[in-house]
Amino acid sequence: MNGAPSNEPSFRQSVDLMYNRAVALMDLPPGLEEKIRVCNATYTVRFGVRLRGGIQTFVGYRSVHSEHMEPVKGGIRYALSVNQDEVEALAALMTYKCALVEAPFGGSKGGLCVDPRQYDEHEMEQITRRFAYELIKRDLIHPSQNVPAPDMGTGEREMAWIADQYTRMNTTDINARACVTGKPLNAGGIAGRVEATGRGVQYALREFFRHDDDKAAAGLTGTLDGKRIIVQGLGNVGYHAAKFLSEQDGARITAIIEHDGALCNDRGLNVEAVRDWIVRTGGVTGYPDAAYVADGAALLQAECDILIPAALEGVINLTNAHDIKAPLIIEAANGPITAGADDILRAKGTVIIPDMYANAGGVTVSYFEWVKNLSHIRFGRMQRRQEESRHQLVIDELERLSADTGIGWTLSPDFKQKYLRGADELELVRSGLDDTMRIAYQAMRAVWHGRDDVTDLRTAAFIVAIDRVAASYRAKGL
Repeated sequence: MNGAPSNEPSFRQSVDLMYNRAVALMDLPPGLEEKIRVCNATYTVRFGVRLRGGIQTFVGYRSVHSEHMEPVKGGIRYALSVNQDEVEALAALMTYKCALVEAPFGGSKGGLCVDPRQYDEHEMEQITRRFAYELIKRDLIHPSQNVPAPDMGTGEREMAWIADQYTRMNTTDINARACVTGKPLNAGGIAGRVEATGRGVQYALREFFRHDDDKAAAGLTGTLDGKRIIVQGLGNVGYHAAKFLSEQDGARITAIIEHDGALCNDRGLNVEAVRDWIVRTGGVTGYPDAAYVADGAALLQAECDILIPAALEGVINLTNAHDIKAPLIIEAANGPITAGADDILRAKGTVIIPDMYANAGGVTVSYFEWVKNLSHIRFGRMQRRQEESRHQLVIDELERLSADTGIGWTLSPDFKQKYLRGADELELVRSGLDDTMRIAYQAMRAVWHGRDDVTDLRTAAFIVAIDRVAASYRAKGL
């Protein structure tokens, strides 16, 4: 498991161990406890695609963890490392993640064993459409039953192909576009979806830094301004989180770890420039404005205020957990800290903002996109100009009063411009995401600080999520 020692539990076992730790502090009937833990079903498909003069066979998965709410929701990842164990673990995390942020979905996940870099765009389209066909005909992609989204190795392009494949197979389904989220804007997507997970990480850290008790638990003070941050993985999530935290909150990105090494600069790296370099060259090697470290993983153990693992699972494990110096870790990836490493870090007093909360921005904005597709209208379309007209009435009245009474004050042009502008879709999406991340954090925090037997945010998050899933099952009569 990504360099983890052989005595380390698998990703699936890690999720179960963390689940069991939380359940031990709850009063659930044993049968319900087991029902929530287990994966309902996993479908494995092996399909052939004619490529390069021959037939190549691919293996794919779609796992459904819990149907306490439907549709079930979860990304599709493309990677050679994809396996049933990983997909089931990710599906379980999706169940708890959706419950924590109150997105009305069960948990699911999909994966295809393929390296997208080995195929051109046309070949990837053929592979994606065939995989989608296999899932669609079994209702494992469906607006009211199972709604995928992008994950590692997939993006807007693949989601557009899947949505089109579904539409071709269901020509009379008026809600066809809602069969998948993370689509491009011109194919029924929503503004702010691409940045959503990274934006969620930013909002999660902002909320953490609003609470003096929580900062004190990590030995931190002040605001995000000037905080030293190490980011592991500058993919979609890591890039947006690093970009927003450095540009909008004044944080310093002192190191970026990638597959071919790492870059470090104590004054702070230019995230945009590093990203451009990676897109052009395929890695960080040779980047001119920073020190290069060939053993990138070693920088996970470097001095910093906040560590953001934003790539694969299991990167912090029994081999390196003792040497992690960051007082605060926010899990932008799924499962970057193994169960064993989690025990070590908690014993050291490291505060961990867990993955099921920290990277829930993606599924939150996916929920907004799904709602948009079902309502067949973009957010803000009906009320935006009416909002602007009402604000204009207030401005006009204030300026009339100023003139009539001879006070002589005027409103600054900057204030007028901001006040008069009605919210567009992107602003509404960011507002909804910010609200979701704040409320979810407060639910976790209430358990973390309100119970003597809960000493960490991950256990608190599991307790909140499991309690909500259990309430759904009870409401169904289980």
